[in-house]
Amino acid sequence: MRLLIEQVFNNNTAVVNLGDNQHAIVKGKGIAFNKSKKSFLDSSKIERIFYLDSEESQKDLYFLLKDIPIDVVTTTYEIVDYAKKNFNYSVMDYIYITLSDHIFGAYQRYNNGQYKESHIPDMSDNYLDEYLIASKGLNIINHNLNIQLPDSEIKNIALHFINAKTDKKVVEHNDEVKVDFNKIIKRVMIKNNIFRTKSNANYYDRFMVHLQYLSQRLKNKSQDTNFDKKIELEMERDYPGSTSIAKQISFEIKQVMGVELSSKELLYFIIHIQRITQEDGLNQNK
Repeated sequence: MRLLIEQVFNNNTAVVNLGDNQHAIVKGKGIAFNKSKKSFLDSSKIERIFYLDSEESQKDLYFLLKDIPIDVVTTTYEIVDYAKKNFNYSVMDYIYITLSDHIFGAYQRYNNGQYKESHIPDMSDNYLDEYLIASKGLNIINHNLNIQLPDSEIKNIALHFINAKTDKKVVEHNDEVKVDFNKIIKRVMIKNNIFRTKSNANYYDRFMVHLQYLSQRLKNKSQDTNFDKKIELEMERDYPGSTSIAKQISFEIKQVMGVELSSKELLYFIIHIQRITQEDGLNQNK
């Protein structure tokens, strides 16, 4: 069977048209060698295929490819695909963006000798599936990108799945007025003397990307899931400054939307803020 190529990324990767407005990323050694858009490739050479199940996932793919290498993007798709097939794990589409961004950042820091192990609390007792997915995900990352991230990275990957989990029955889109969360958060950050600088730009920008999908998560019933109280207390003890700022942000969002952040979302905020302040040399938690 021959498939029509929509876009060639490199000799081994391309997007193909499956018909009926369905698309997929295909990988295989030399599968797109000397190929171009609108030419055909031999499906027998496909080693891996990642289906773009929705128009949103197709948009996400092209958004990602502006800044992130295709090998990182396909690694993300492979991890999410593993979660869906082996755990029947349903996630919102934005995970392709947030997880790709995270993996690329970790890859860059590893190669630059700047990688730091995660100090996120271990939540595997409460989120076994997510940690099993993340463990496999770490193996995929290390194999595909030829690096050796430590086992602590499992906690980071698991958190992305915890945060993006959704019920298939939940309708994610509606006609409600959109809230500019970036503006709200930036106002609180400035109030606490936290600004985007050259040294913290990577973590700061990742936080802003995280906020782009906050509205979806707030409307998603799975957002209501809370972490164990022990984890909340550990975060408050270890990162009091970042916890205080995260709670200020939560208060501002509640004032605007009438919705309080779950401990799951609050934890993510604390982690982002802690990384930003540490990277910039600010001592928020002393």
